[in-house]
Amino acid sequence: MTAQIIDGKAIAENLLNSIKTRINSRIQAGKRAPGLAVILLGDNPASAIYVRNKRLACEKVGIRSVAYNLPTTTTQAELIALISQLNQDETIDGILVQSPLPPHIKDEHIIEHISPNKDVDGFHPYNIGRLAVRQPTLRSCTPFGVIKMLQATNINLMGLDAVVVGVSNHVGRPMGLELLLAGCTVTSCHRHTKDLAKIIKQADLVIAAAGKSGLIQGDWIKSGAVVIDIGINRLADGSIAGDVDFKAAKVRAGYISPVPGGVGPMTVATLMENTLLALELSEAKS
Repeated sequence: MTAQIIDGKAIAENLLNSIKTRINSRIQAGKRAPGLAVILLGDNPASAIYVRNKRLACEKVGIRSVAYNLPTTTTQAELIALISQLNQDETIDGILVQSPLPPHIKDEHIIEHISPNKDVDGFHPYNIGRLAVRQPTLRSCTPFGVIKMLQATNINLMGLDAVVVGVSNHVGRPMGLELLLAGCTVTSCHRHTKDLAKIIKQADLVIAAAGKSGLIQGDWIKSGAVVIDIGINRLADGSIAGDVDFKAAKVRAGYISPVPGGVGPMTVATLMENTLLALELSEAKS
């Protein structure tokens, strides 16, 4: 068996084209395009690349992107003041603060100061809470991007035994909630999990989000299982790898997403969709 490779890049491209069509229809109807504020602190090369990709996606679909490139010395109070200003700006529908932030700034404080209605990353406790009670609005981009990728591949999630490896607030935890919403039976694994291999061997769907290269071995994968690798790890030779031993896993899995070219593009595309949705929800309330 050789797994079908899930082409996240192609699926994301289709989603971006759909978003572009929706925005063009808005403009033709005399409505404005969505606005996204992107805040970057410092000059972290990886963060700069991520922000560049998001701005390019904005250009592609017709979202107005406003850049705020701040020095690393920016204080938490200064950043919160900027966010408060953007919360009140009626032309800005989404606010994105690129992580990681400098050590003197607390991520959770920044996330909570972003209006839940403009939280297009889907990280605010209010939006995670809505997902938990099966009333989602703005959903965490990476987990929701995974769901969209699986749906586009025509994989029926209802009733699957799913394992999520990793329980971070931004990816692992909301991923488990998304799978519950989709009708899966979900097991969440973490550093204290006993016998990870045994749990994974029983899974119909494995989602790796631990951030540890090669953590999940190929012979752990159940024959025909679906494997989604969210991990992004830079190796000593400069190459990028996921959390799953891709070469070994693909001869056992039924479907598998690569790294790069799998979940990453879906995250960006879902961010664009969230920005448009935030505008549409705002208009519906007014």
